[in-house]
Amino acid sequence: MKIGCPTEIKAQEYRVGLTPTAAAEAVAHGHEVAVQSGAGVGAGYPDADYEAAGARIVGTAEEIFDAAELVVKVKEPQANERKMLSEGQILFTYLHLAPDRAQTDDLVASGATCIAYETVTDRSGGLPLLAPMSEVAGRLAPQAGAYTLQKANGGRGVLMGGVPGVFPARVVVIGGGVVGLNAARVAAGMGANVIVLDRSLPRLRYIDDIYGSTFKTAYASATGTAELIAEADMVVGAVLIPGAAAPKLIMREQLASMQPGAVLVDVAIDQGGCFETSKPTTHQDPSFEVDGIMHYCVANMPGAVPRTSTQALGHATMPFMLDIADKGWKQACQDDPHLAAGLNVHAGTLTNLAVGRAQDREAVEPTAVL
Repeated sequence: MKIGCPTEIKAQEYRVGLTPTAAAEAVAHGHEVAVQSGAGVGAGYPDADYEAAGARIVGTAEEIFDAAELVVKVKEPQANERKMLSEGQILFTYLHLAPDRAQTDDLVASGATCIAYETVTDRSGGLPLLAPMSEVAGRLAPQAGAYTLQKANGGRGVLMGGVPGVFPARVVVIGGGVVGLNAARVAAGMGANVIVLDRSLPRLRYIDDIYGSTFKTAYASATGTAELIAEADMVVGAVLIPGAAAPKLIMREQLASMQPGAVLVDVAIDQGGCFETSKPTTHQDPSFEVDGIMHYCVANMPGAVPRTSTQALGHATMPFMLDIADKGWKQACQDDPHLAAGLNVHAGTLTNLAVGRAQDREAVEPTAVL
């Protein structure tokens, strides 16, 4: 199979869809690999590394999309990239379609087969291709929030760990999954007073058993959440409903109850955000203020650490990418129902029910096209 990897063009996105290691593995499996010149530079991989792995370097994204049967990326295709997709082509990348009707329209119209990293599952019910970036984003969230908390950046002027005689920052993490747990670990490591909220009692028991002395847990009732955010210096939104739009957990009227200059870090912004006042931002202009509350809503947080992120993502995606290339997308999905769960669009049909519900449009189960 002809595999192509274009340079990411989303603002301040430095990750790359294929590492040289993955390219070498694909070549060893008998596939042709083409990488756009400079695609890996932001992650520390020069073109020479790909050439040494047996890949061919091409000059433009058009050359990648024109020739590749399987296009491997990191972020959702931007509008001009979607125009280059063709019928029968396979796209393997993050999509986050639920809040993005324009992208969904274009992918459906393209006739391509689009497999989303974020909805591929595993035997334990996890999301193995989302987990590495959730870990990165979770660990970045307190760092980004701590910077935004500085007075010069619009925040309350609170130091995460405090100093002797002065209380540390109060951090509330909403969601005890991969993002939330990693955010809580780092925030606690910075010396903050951390509370993790979740509605799963088994998850709260697990967190309490493992980290009880490091940070505390509480049930995420509406009343309890409202009381805790009113005292918080930082709130990290870390909720996820696979494939679906994120639920709104803090409404605009609640901002008035919060401490002036408090920070909301919305890690769910890729799925539409879990705060009513959230809107996507970039690393270039990452935060904004609403009613005296700072919002950090960068939609590609792991792009800030592209070397780590690319390696972590590459380790996770490579076996699935090779399976698709070796067998073809249909056979690979028939053999592996967890990969089939990643099928979001095929030949003009939306194949993710959660996206269909979010956009009030017709959708079918992936099995309907297999």
